[in-house]
Amino acid sequence: MALTPMMRQYLDLKEKNKECLLFFRLGDFYEMFFEDALTASKELDITLTGKDCGLEERAPMCGVPYHAADGYIQKLIGKGYKVAICEQLELPEEAKGLVKRGIIRIVTPGTVFDSSMLKDNENNYILSVYEKNGVLGAAYADISTGAFFSEEIKDTNALQNLMIRIYPTEVLFQRSNGALENFFAAYKEHCFLTRYEDWPFISSNAGKALKEHFHVLSLASFGLDPKMLSVNAAGALLQYLLETQKNSLEHIKKLTPTSGGKYMVIDPFTHRNLELTETMRDKSRKGSLLWLLDKTKTAMGGRLIKRYIEQPLLDKKEIMARLDAVGELKKDLFLRNELRNLLDNIYDIERLLSRISYGSLDARDVLAIRASIQPLPQLKELLSACESTALSEAAKGIDTMGDLCLFLSQSISDDPPNGIRDGGIIKSGFNHDVDKLREARTSGKDWLSSLEQKERESTGIKNLRIGCNKVFGYYIEVTKSNLSLVPYRYTRRQTLAGCERFVTPELKELEEMLFSAEDKCNKLEYELFLKIRSELEGHISVLQANADIIARIDVLQSFAQAAYDYDYVKPTIKTNGVIDIKNGRHPVVERAVRQEFVPNDAYLDEKEDKFLIITGPNMAGKSTFMRQTGLIVLMAQIGCFVPAVSANICIVDRIFTRVGASDDLSAGQSTFMVEMNELASILNNATSKSLLILDEIGRGTSTLDGLSIAWATIEYILGQTGIGAKTLFATHYHELIRLEGILPGVKNYSVGVREFNKTILFLHKIRRGGTDKSFGIEVARLAGLPEGLIERAKALLTALEKHAGTDISVLDVSATQEPEEKNARTETANKIVSDIGNIEINTLTPLEALSILNDFKQRIE
Repeated sequence: MALTPMMRQYLDLKEKNKECLLFFRLGDFYEMFFEDALTASKELDITLTGKDCGLEERAPMCGVPYHAADGYIQKLIGKGYKVAICEQLELPEEAKGLVKRGIIRIVTPGTVFDSSMLKDNENNYILSVYEKNGVLGAAYADISTGAFFSEEIKDTNALQNLMIRIYPTEVLFQRSNGALENFFAAYKEHCFLTRYEDWPFISSNAGKALKEHFHVLSLASFGLDPKMLSVNAAGALLQYLLETQKNSLEHIKKLTPTSGGKYMVIDPFTHRNLELTETMRDKSRKGSLLWLLDKTKTAMGGRLIKRYIEQPLLDKKEIMARLDAVGELKKDLFLRNELRNLLDNIYDIERLLSRISYGSLDARDVLAIRASIQPLPQLKELLSACESTALSEAAKGIDTMGDLCLFLSQSISDDPPNGIRDGGIIKSGFNHDVDKLREARTSGKDWLSSLEQKERESTGIKNLRIGCNKVFGYYIEVTKSNLSLVPYRYTRRQTLAGCERFVTPELKELEEMLFSAEDKCNKLEYELFLKIRSELEGHISVLQANADIIARIDVLQSFAQAAYDYDYVKPTIKTNGVIDIKNGRHPVVERAVRQEFVPNDAYLDEKEDKFLIITGPNMAGKSTFMRQTGLIVLMAQIGCFVPAVSANICIVDRIFTRVGASDDLSAGQSTFMVEMNELASILNNATSKSLLILDEIGRGTSTLDGLSIAWATIEYILGQTGIGAKTLFATHYHELIRLEGILPGVKNYSVGVREFNKTILFLHKIRRGGTDKSFGIEVARLAGLPEGLIERAKALLTALEKHAGTDISVLDVSATQEPEEKNARTETANKIVSDIGNIEINTLTPLEALSILNDFKQRIE
């Protein structure tokens, strides 16, 4: 049996896109057949049917409505599938034979551009990586915004840092590169892996693709050398995007190299431990630094503030420019509120522009662009009066786009429909021909009303009416009780239960005129809208530049609003190697605790106070103090005010943290191994300009082993050939406090604790000097351990401390002897209390009192 033409068309397209699920447009549905139908039916939980296609058996078939396809596509790509979208390339009524169809786009996790499938405040990056002789180059893009970056990477550790920083949803690499495939295997649960052909990664092919797209003769205009491996990665990525997106990607206007020396590198451990964008416990945005500082008003600002937090600056001039702008905005309440009000009216320009390139921009999107342009003159005027460089320069960079705004205001209706083919898009007065056709339609409706009245009078049928539907067009409707009055000139068109519908030659002529005018008007409006969209395409570069400025202003006002709300101060940025924080606070913890947060000072330099050993019990605040110090330094370097009374911050090249650990059973690693891996990464990458935050090094093994590792770590960091980095070092190994005075730069600090009524009170205050007591048993009591266990632990601790250095097997601390000893002491105590209660104090002589007291003493002993 021969296949039907439609099924042959389907199979031809499927053959060219074997790796994809094919969404094949049939009318108002995207249909899937054969294996695709079986897969989609299972994954999307939709009904599986069948279709006659010329084969002996019906082809398995399922489908989804085209207007709801985005949700289904999102589910499929979330499950690791690629989806090829096949559209009708011509209108069915204009087709000669089988409707032409073709693949208009291939959707993968990294190539989603529709806002309904993306989070407003997060970029959706696709990452491309090229490797040669162990050296790496990378490029990453967000096609929903047009962002495109390249980066040289020295090793897989740096690649891992990049992965953490940009969270790619898809990774592209050479199909033949086994080393990269093995590396990315660890990420397959978190991002989609695409093994791509080798030829696009070849230098000549990659360079050609980039130059052709950007219409340049040399990549030097982007600050790129053709020999850079990042060029190979970028060219291959661009080729992949062109192949899958099937359009020119006009909104990708530039390739921005990111310099390794411009930003602080934040490794995965620090990113996690400082909870920069999500919490450690439940991976929630709430409770992170990003959650606290993000008071942006636009989606563009929401994406940029995350990038700022993950990429602290290393250049003092750039940091100060941000801080000065934040200071001006914090101080001027009127300016800040006006900016926030204006920003509140601006839509996601970046993602709207991507819809222009994809040809999916509709009239409502144009209104959103118009609304986003309208505040630009006021924004420019406000910022022009500012004194800080960042704000005044932003004002100079804003193009108010008055002509475009006027053009869009005159051309697009204020309340257009969702579609672009059904008319109602073009505003009256913009186009003479559209106005004439609309007038004809309006006049035709008047003629219809006049005809209806005329027919009622001529026939005597008072309830006669003229109506219209899409199937039968215009008709005269007469109820069955009045059929005897219908004249012979009426032609029956449709019979219904309670009435019949007729036409007349005059009505047919009027119908043809009305439908012709409507069709002509709709087609003309569609053509005009395409011209308007083309006009917008010519403004993409200017709109993107404005969007970039708006995003930066939004982040700066967000920092200022946070500083105002939370009483943050402007840090002083130094290059003298000193960190001096007065009354610093943990930015997130202080918002979460019910009681008043206890602030603490922190002082570190490159000489006498380089290495702070911090002792004290768990729960007393050691980790909070260390993390708040790291966060305050980081906040200063992103250009944000900080939670303190004052802060002098020297620029650090990296912040390393080793706080907490957990088993990595999937990799066969224990808690201690994870800890040692993190410590090794820190010691191998830190420099004298880094800030190290180390918590409980060596705790995952035996006491002596752990103490030895911790001690050796301190010596390694401070030794003559060591790192020499500023370090906060929390520990329970009290022996380490002896190092003050032995190793230069070591200072002892401890957390204040007050003992009261068999319990302890945490003062959360960091004070000078070490402590040789951990208060572990007291903390255990606070946790609710049974009282008998607590008392037994105290007895064991007393015995162990008394016989320190003795073989534990010879100590008389066995559990079987403890209850008898405890009972005897209790009986004695009770008897003494009883005897005291029987004493007649008023008749007691001094000599008798002395004798009784001596008796009590002997009995206690």
